Amino acid sequence: MMATTTLLRESVAPAHQAAHPERIAAPEPLLREALGMSLRAFRADKNVSLRELASRARVSSGYISELERGRKEVSSELLAAICDALDTTVAEVLVETVTNLSLRSITAELERTAPAAAEI
Repeated sequence: MMATTTLLRESVAPAHQAAHPERIAAPEPLLREALGMSLRAFRADKNVSLRELASRARVSSGYISELERGRKEVSSELLAAICDALDTTVAEVLVETVTNLSLRSITAELERTAPAAAEI
C-alpha cells in the first residue's frame, strides 16, 4: 500500500438530506473524485510530473489533470495505461481508492457516535 494519504473533498449534499436536516451526514465523494485523488497521490509518490505521465500514457496532460481533479471519468483502457506508466497496477490504485472511501466513511461514523465511556 502506498505511503501517501489522500484526502477526499466534500461533495454537494443530496437533496433528501436538505429535507431532513436531522439526518445530515457528510456526503460520499464520487468514485471519479476518489480515483483522481488516488492517481494524483500515486504520481506524487513516484515523483512523476504531469507531463511525464501524460507522455508515458500517451494522453494529454490536460486530460490527466482533469482525471486527478475528479472532473472526468476514466475508461478501463486509459486507467490501465496510466497505471502502467506509473509502474503500478489497476488493482493497487483501486484498492487505494476504496481504502480512502472506507476510511472516510469510518471517520464520519466515529464523529457521529459518542464514545462508549460516555454511556456510563
